[in-house]
Amino acid sequence: MRTIQFREAICEAMSEEMRRDESVYLMGEEVAEYNGAYKASKGMLDEFGADRVIDTPIAELGFGGIGVGSTMTGCRPIIEYMTFNFSLVGIDQIINNAAKIRQMSGGQFPCPIVFRGPTGSAGQLGATHSQAFENWFANTPGLKVVVPSNPYDAKGLLKASIRDNDPVIFMESEQMYGDKGEVPDGEYVLPIGVADVKREGTDVTIVSFGKIIKEAYKAAEELEKDGISCEIIDLRTVRPMDHKAIFDSVKKTNRLVILEEAWPFGNVATEITYQVQENCFDYLDAPIIKINTADTPAPYSPVLLKEWLPDHEDVVKAVKKVLYR
Repeated sequence: MRTIQFREAICEAMSEEMRRDESVYLMGEEVAEYNGAYKASKGMLDEFGADRVIDTPIAELGFGGIGVGSTMTGCRPIIEYMTFNFSLVGIDQIINNAAKIRQMSGGQFPCPIVFRGPTGSAGQLGATHSQAFENWFANTPGLKVVVPSNPYDAKGLLKASIRDNDPVIFMESEQMYGDKGEVPDGEYVLPIGVADVKREGTDVTIVSFGKIIKEAYKAAEELEKDGISCEIIDLRTVRPMDHKAIFDSVKKTNRLVILEEAWPFGNVATEITYQVQENCFDYLDAPIIKINTADTPAPYSPVLLKEWLPDHEDVVKAVKKVLYR
């Protein structure tokens, strides 16, 4: 099996689906002539031409609306945001149109569209470029929210997202585009809504998703030296959420730590906490702990940024706390 970068997995998924289906096209800022802001669409303009790989002005509301409208004519657009921070400029098209067209049309108009781009912090980018909005979009009925953490998952889930007849929010990370991982040569598609147990364990369940899950892996390796066995679940899809995978693991380990790169109020971890206490309360041997960013806008200072973001040390402390160690 070959090893490729996350950005290459994204490019392969889009290119393969565009070869398979002529109704698929890519639109966004710098996706064509510049090969993508993060080179995730490298070579696609040369292969598919300017009618299907389309550079846009800096107008997220405008090209987002064009994408939504085009689904009503039979197209399957991929709308790339240079960062999901910029999606706020076009969020009306996502929330009030893409998510609602199927219901408001009585099922006459599905909306097969993918909105994709980076989410979360990516270093010293300041408060307005370091935000995670997974929970915002997941709060909206009609949207699916996918957040892969590695090249294999990214390719398989993006292909599934492009084929899906509902709007999908596909969230990546600037800090993962250079990550390498094994990806098969042949065709494969991963189902939306199915979590993956990345590491099996017996003492505590750690649930996470996206790039921050790397801190869970580091913590698990460190805790293993102390004889603590961690089970790590990668959600992969925030909505629909694979509750069964979480419940099954908690029923085995009896303890839960949730790691999420988002503000602590009303986030994905909050929803998981509620679902577990509602469905697995009698299996819990300790209170659930959720680990999030500090409850402030992201700082620019690297010293403060390190304190703001959760890391593997926070996970180690939380795991030992639920184990009363």
